Amino acid sequence: MKRSGGRSSVFWGKWLLSWALGCFGGVQMQTSPTKPAFLKGYGLFDPARFRHFHHFPEWLRHETLNEARAMFHTGYDCYMKCAFPLDELDPIRCAGRGPDRENPSNININDVLGDYALTLVDALDTLAIMGNASEFQRAVQAVIDSVDFDRSNTIQVFEANIRVLGGLLSAHLLIEHDPPLFGSLRPAGYSGELLSLAQDLANRLLPAFNTSSGLPHPRVNLRHGVPPDGYTESCTAGAGSLVIEFGMLSRLLADPVYELYARKAVHALWRQRDADTGLLGYVLDVHTGRWATKLSGLGAGMDSFFEYLLKAYILFQEPTDIAMFQEIYDSIKSHHRRGRNQCNNGVGYHPMYVNVDMRNGDTINDWIDSLQAAFPGLQVLHGDIQEAICHHALYYSIWKRYGCLPERYNWKLGAPDVKFYPLRPEFATKNPFYLHVGREVLLSLNNHTRTNCGYATVHDVLDKSLEDRQESFFLSETCKYLILLFDEDNPINKFGERFIFTTEGHVFPLGTKYQNEKTGGDHVIPTALEMFTNSSRKSSHINSGGDGTILSSCDNKGFLELEHGLPLHEIYLAQVFDTFGIYS
Repeated sequence: MKRSGGRSSVFWGKWLLSWALGCFGGVQMQTSPTKPAFLKGYGLFDPARFRHFHHFPEWLRHETLNEARAMFHTGYDCYMKCAFPLDELDPIRCAGRGPDRENPSNININDVLGDYALTLVDALDTLAIMGNASEFQRAVQAVIDSVDFDRSNTIQVFEANIRVLGGLLSAHLLIEHDPPLFGSLRPAGYSGELLSLAQDLANRLLPAFNTSSGLPHPRVNLRHGVPPDGYTESCTAGAGSLVIEFGMLSRLLADPVYELYARKAVHALWRQRDADTGLLGYVLDVHTGRWATKLSGLGAGMDSFFEYLLKAYILFQEPTDIAMFQEIYDSIKSHHRRGRNQCNNGVGYHPMYVNVDMRNGDTINDWIDSLQAAFPGLQVLHGDIQEAICHHALYYSIWKRYGCLPERYNWKLGAPDVKFYPLRPEFATKNPFYLHVGREVLLSLNNHTRTNCGYATVHDVLDKSLEDRQESFFLSETCKYLILLFDEDNPINKFGERFIFTTEGHVFPLGTKYQNEKTGGDHVIPTALEMFTNSSRKSSHINSGGDGTILSSCDNKGFLELEHGLPLHEIYLAQVFDTFGIYS
């Protein structure tokens, strides 16, 4: 699918409107819809208010791309100088960080850090995508020489899977990719060592699945297996977001065991949906399958489960994956959504997805969290563009209000509940409007989080005080997505339909070699347009027009503010901005 000017859309997951832009580029301009009665006389409505969003000059795109690259190099170089081979960088004291052995119960640290050069492994494919082949080769060799999983560290299965297993697999896949799109990535003498490391790690994670339900324990000791005194409760995302990495490993090794365990966990979760609403809960016991809480949401603890249902179908073409996704998406739209019926038409509050009671869909609390900001990207991937635009606008407004995303925002009080921001990437994307959004994100990060030795977590979004931690996903996701947003000539942008991103931002190639044999040896993988259109047509109401007809994924009639190129009609953009006290 080509954008105007011959540039193809990016097959992104979290970074929001790559597909939407592919659609927008070829849309015939429409006249603006009539201003709704309830907004007539809207005091802050001004047609010139959003004029600065209408154009993003080419010189500024190049400048911002260079700034995004410099951001990555600052974080990466400081990690290699001050922290490697430890897992993370402490950017304020300019030192490395590993597991907290003095306090084994400190799961905020120990769930993630396992003495395996986490930040370097997580950042490998960012180096490749940036075209830095020589540093990529050096980094791969450093991983091969330094990473050893035979350590008595207890880590979280989910985090090890998405950050480490995914990082190893992505780097290996890019090395082996034919034709090479990012230069000569193969280190001298490379013979699949990253794949061997990935298999070793996966084997150490497999004891987690030793449960009667098929749901994995949340944590394992890399040397000794499941801790005898370990937790037995897992969140939905933690138990059900393993199939992309485990499935790819199975197909690379021609060994189905890894994917079978991951899929068994997905189906075990699926059986626990509420019979009336079709919704899943947040936390359940891995032995009994009973829900520990009835909260159902789209953010932390649940987000990547939905993401991996759709992406597993795209990658592996397993029909049950798309069937499950479509069913749960319908339930989400029916029970979580509040506000006016359509994004760019009608009256009422700006659309929002709230946390609900899984048994009846009643609102269960008054907050949304930052990880939910990734859900609009999933809506784009599914072709529900209008919903994605409105959903994204809400989180952009929160970012614009505070200069970063608070971990939790209380929509009833109009204030953050949890005030820290750990440099998460769950936000952004690409026409002049979204290029401005991306530049705002980059400037906020440089203004509020940069230190002498990298980029630090924001402890409080109100006073911008910092915590001494640069999480690995800052390099693997946040910097990568900013670079791709402004690098129109990057192979990922030119050939976006050939790749998909994991929930950690790792690049996996698409191809028939990774699909089920039953799809046939001559099966042609669908293009982005075909896939999004087909998936939307299979849904009962997604992308439906006012007359009940199903629109194509790129049929934007009635919801683009096309006169000025704003994705959201300016009166509705004014509405959501004013809600958060944003007047510029």
